[in-house]
Amino acid sequence: MKITTKLWLGILLLALISPLGLILPAYFKAGPPFGESKLLVLWKAPMPDYSFGAKEGCWLWQSSLAYIISAAAGIIITVIECY
Repeated sequence: MKITTKLWLGILLLALISPLGLILPAYFKAGPPFGESKLLVLWKAPMPDYSFGAKEGCWLWQSSLAYIISAAAGIIITVIECY
């Protein structure tokens, strides 16, 4: 297998597991990550609401799908910018 194929498979795997930050805290009934609220004033994201309308109270699979779509969009934009 070529190195570029391995790279793309790794990127695909990372995109697919990106919702773990949502799924695991929900599964273990944990609270929100402690660092997000403390560092919120230091860093403003370029696209702060990238969840495509996934709001509080929506189903976990909807938020997870939004994370995967966001990861795919980021990958596509990065590839386009690099070429």
